[in-house]
Amino acid sequence: MPGAKTIAALQAEAQAAVGRLEARALLRHQLGCDEAWLIAHGDEACAEADVQAFRALVARRVAGEPVAYLTGSREFFGREFAVNSAVLIPRPETEMLVELALQRAPQGASVLDLGAGSGCIGVTLAAERPDLRVTLVDVSAEALTVARANALRWAAANTALLLSDWFAGVRELRFDMIVSNPPYIAAGDVHLAQGDLRFEPRMALVAADDGLADIRHIVNAAPGHLESGGWLLFEHGFDQHAACTGLLQQAGYRDVFSARDLAGIERVSGGRRP
Repeated sequence: MPGAKTIAALQAEAQAAVGRLEARALLRHQLGCDEAWLIAHGDEACAEADVQAFRALVARRVAGEPVAYLTGSREFFGREFAVNSAVLIPRPETEMLVELALQRAPQGASVLDLGAGSGCIGVTLAAERPDLRVTLVDVSAEALTVARANALRWAAANTALLLSDWFAGVRELRFDMIVSNPPYIAAGDVHLAQGDLRFEPRMALVAADDGLADIRHIVNAAPGHLESGGWLLFEHGFDQHAACTGLLQQAGYRDVFSARDLAGIERVSGGRRP
């Protein structure tokens, strides 16, 4: 195919615009291959349709669209999760919430994942611990469609999904543990106009009352849906740990704590049902 672009040349072209790692991620996605195949076939010519489609992906990335939305997936806790613009992109710091939940969940526990989004938290708990029974709740039907696909892939046997505005649809159900990564960014936060946050669903990011409104609601309502001694664990902003532990203490939770992530930021708080 005289004059055709090789895979290596196409990567080099994109690398100048978006960097090596992102260029390779987008190229793997476009060609439907893994990293080993990409390395082994660098001298092969690319079909013109792939060249044009790949250039369109790169252009969208240059415009700021997140790589996860372009490829339709993001790795979390060692698994690939389907994502799209209806859900937040799973982030490494949220893995600590999963680790803390795994440490505290008793054998055979029932777990509620509030505001599940892609399902990365609840599905990971269910996949790591087949003994757990995990219910994933979200107010967005579009988000639940994504969560359902991830649950079917990784933990179909011990997950259930429910369309609900926080606890509204949960009714009288009680759980041994409630986990959540709720909206916690204040409406005026400058970060909302930067990076991937510009493209992520605003309803999953922003909360009133300086970002604390949804956390306050969850803290106050969770005892009515927790078994005796059950845990509430949730992620929050880098500067909200004092406010969050204060809310938990005011509501009478026991064993209140705040945990630091690998960067030393107090990222997760929790306590046991009062």
